[in-house]
Amino acid sequence: MNEDKKNESKKSGRLLISVLTPIFILIICLGITIVAVIKPYNKISTYLNLAFMDSLKTIPDTNGITAGLNIKENEIKVEYDKEFSETGKVIRPSFGEQFAIISSDKFELDVPVYWGSNSELFERGACQSSSSMLIGEIGNAVISAHVNTFFSELEKLESGDKVEVATNYGIFTYEVTETVEFKKSNKKYIIPKDEEVLTLYTCKPDVLGASDLRIGAVCKVVDKKFYINSEDGQKGEQ
Repeated sequence: MNEDKKNESKKSGRLLISVLTPIFILIICLGITIVAVIKPYNKISTYLNLAFMDSLKTIPDTNGITAGLNIKENEIKVEYDKEFSETGKVIRPSFGEQFAIISSDKFELDVPVYWGSNSELFERGACQSSSSMLIGEIGNAVISAHVNTFFSELEKLESGDKVEVATNYGIFTYEVTETVEFKKSNKKYIIPKDEEVLTLYTCKPDVLGASDLRIGAVCKVVDKKFYINSEDGQKGEQ
């Protein structure tokens, strides 16, 4: 009888070990995985809250008015007859502020650009992710708009075309280096970069409804003209 109890106890111990060992190994693997991905995630997570994700920073109140959104319209000059400098200081706009205008020979209309993105701002113009780099800074400036409105002509851009971005602190000229098409889940073109680039994108037109594909243009800076006096570049209106 005692021998039977000992054998039963040994079997129970072996069963417990066989059950706990995979769980222990799984916990270790999960820990290693979390440590391995936490740094890359921190690097790109700020870029994941981009255009077409309308929950950014503003929440409608009970009356349907967007709480906390103070839209500021600025009259951006696209022509400037005073002195420029090749170097200067960018002016960080407030969330909801128009700070730039995009133009190109391929566009019939100049496109206003707002800092930040939500549904109300997309109704007014293009939006630059507030997590991307400002125009004039080293890095990736990511700007998007709806394909049926302000970026309806974005697909006309071709390699070699010029895109001009007039801001309230200077005028910057870019050249299209490549046109791209990618899935919504593909973050390749909107993550941080070490060089100064401008990334423009929108939804790919689809007669059947919302598309999971994006089309866009990646541009390199070819000319930078900072205003000597940045106040000359804009006239603000509340």
